Order: sequence, then structure tokens, then C-alpha cells
Amino acid sequence: MFELLSTDPHSAARRGRVVTPHGAVETPVFMPVGTQGTVKGVSPDELRALNAQIILGNTYHLFVRPGMDIMKEAGGLHRFMNWSGPILTDSGGFQVFSLAKIRRIKEEGVDFNNHVDGTPMFLGPETAMEIQAALGSDIAMLFDECTPYPCEHQAAEESLELTLRWARRCRDWVDRNRPQTAGKPQLHFGIVQGSVYRDLRERSARELVAMGFDGYAVGGLSVGEPEEDMMRIAEWVCPLLPHDQARYAMGLGTPPQMIELIARGIDMFDCVLPTRLARNGTAFTMDGTINLRNAKYARDFGPIAEDTHPLCAGFSRAYVRHLVNTQEILGLRLISLHNLHFYTSLASRARSAIEQGCFDEFRAEVKSRYQPRTESPDT
Repeated sequence: MFELLSTDPHSAARRGRVVTPHGAVETPVFMPVGTQGTVKGVSPDELRALNAQIILGNTYHLFVRPGMDIMKEAGGLHRFMNWSGPILTDSGGFQVFSLAKIRRIKEEGVDFNNHVDGTPMFLGPETAMEIQAALGSDIAMLFDECTPYPCEHQAAEESLELTLRWARRCRDWVDRNRPQTAGKPQLHFGIVQGSVYRDLRERSARELVAMGFDGYAVGGLSVGEPEEDMMRIAEWVCPLLPHDQARYAMGLGTPPQMIELIARGIDMFDCVLPTRLARNGTAFTMDGTINLRNAKYARDFGPIAEDTHPLCAGFSRAYVRHLVNTQEILGLRLISLHNLHFYTSLASRARSAIEQGCFDEFRAEVKSRYQPRTESPDT
């Protein structure tokens, strides 16, 4: 399921391979987010052209719409969205707690009113695993509670204890039902929680490893905590996770965050930033983001970036700015394609650097070149 191929001598960075029912995934890897069965504005063929290896779908959103009856009739998520590669599905726990209009957490799971029309619904450990089995994803995440930031130690501990009880129920459901996808066993990842508290994070990691899953995620990051805490949590948790299983940082992050977390032993990432910022006219470059709505690009006839994907290479910044400012969909699509290419290429470069023993130099290059900045549109 996970092959460790090489390691970096100067950090905890790893080069590996996750073997899933729908194919192998080379790590470190960036997974484009396809929450509702689509990566926004991008077709499956384009994703393949961008060398996207695996995409992410979401249990909560697909449970709400189109619903499991339609999903089952379609033959699962792969067929429904015409994607033949691996898929990871989030359990929906984060969305229940962040999007649901009214929710009531209890031992059995969560009663809530969905964010679309307020219909009463229920998600619990067994339900979440059953839905992901019906979706036919290659990697299914356990149902957990994501604590907010800030969070007092007692509240974080109570939440962790509930999450660990739910993890055991997920484990029991999987053992009883042995879900398959593409004729092979579906993989299941535990989620380490515990807010910013070292004792809770370490307890979570140890107890999940004792339960025995196919891989492990670090959850509850990017919920408002300082970046230093994000890095510390990875430093606490990664050494406690099996070296021969994949490690996934959920919902992260900016390009420098990705590289720094790779240096701490993380293998897998997903993030909405490439497509979300594209819809605001923002493109990623090795030197930071640029806002293509700005007037200074009106006569810039160079490409979005010199290393953009061939799908975008023939289009100038001036033209893309024109499209975005006239609300033409092609403009947002081109920036989305470019940004996804930037992220998948960044992961690819990290893999090569680890293989060649020069990850330290690559890490330093990203840190020195990438400058966080905010360009307000001045159209």
C-alpha cells in the first residue's frame, strides 16, 4: 500500500508511492480538490494533462447532492465523474461542523440541517464509512470531530476522546464489511486530532496506530492556528506514525507550507487555494502570487509564468486580464489550470529533489523566492 523509496539526509522528507485500487500515486503529492465530484472549471482530461495523480471528493457534499441513490445507480464516483484515477474522500466531519446550519453532536454521530435547504440529516462513523464505500473511493477517511482554534485543553481532550471512540467504530465497520473498489480493498486513513496540545496529539497518534489503519492524516490544521503551531504539530506527530505508511496533511496549504511540511515527513496534501484564488484572478508563481485583474498587466504580453503548462502557454497576462475583467469564464479556467499545474509541479520537483539528494537546496530556493503578498485589484 505504501512503498518508501528514498529519504532526505538533511530532513524528514520522504519519496514514496501509495498503491491504490485505481493505480499508484507518487509522493509527495498534491491532490486537487473536487469536493462535489468536480475540480472547479477543469475537466478530467485536463487534470490528466496536468499530471494530477489523485483527486479529492467529499462525503458530506455528495451525500447532500446528488445523494447516494443516484451515486449507486451511476456505479460510484469514478464512473459518475468520468475519472479513472485514484480518489480520496474526506469523511464529511469538517463540513458537518463548519457548514451545517444546526447540528447536535451526540455519541451516535451528528444530527444536522444541511446547508442547502435545511433538510434534517444524520452522519456518524458507520454512515460515513458506508457512504464512502458506495462512492467507491480508493482512500476513505474516518469520521472525526474537528476542533476549532482556539480551543481549551479540556474541550480538545473531550473532542479527541469522542473522535477516538468514533475511530474504533469506523474500524469495526470496515472489519465487518470489507469494502472493495475496482475489485480491491478500499484503503482507510485515521485522522490525528488534539488541537495544539502535544499530549493530545501524541495520544491520538499512538491510539490510532494501535487500531491499525492503512495510512494516517494530520487533521485540525489550517483552522486559524499560527503557522508555527502547524509545523510543531507535524514535528510531534510524524515520528509516531509508521514509516511504511502514508501521511496526509488535510487542507494545506500555501507553497512554502507544503515544502516545510514535506521536510517534516508529510507525503500528501490537498488545498482549495489553486482554484479558489483563480476565481479571484490570482495566479501562483515561484516568486509569489500575482493578481491579474491589475492594470499593470494590461499590456503585459508575456505568459502567466514562464513555467506555465502548455495548456496556458499561448495566452498572455494581458489577454487573461481582459477575460477576467470582462467576466469571461475562460479567464478563470486558464488561471485554474495554471495554478493546479503550479501545485502539481511543485510536488513533482520535491520528489525529484529528494531522489537526487538536493531537497535541502530546493527547500531553501522556495523559502527565499516565494514572497507572500497581497495585490488588491485596481481595475
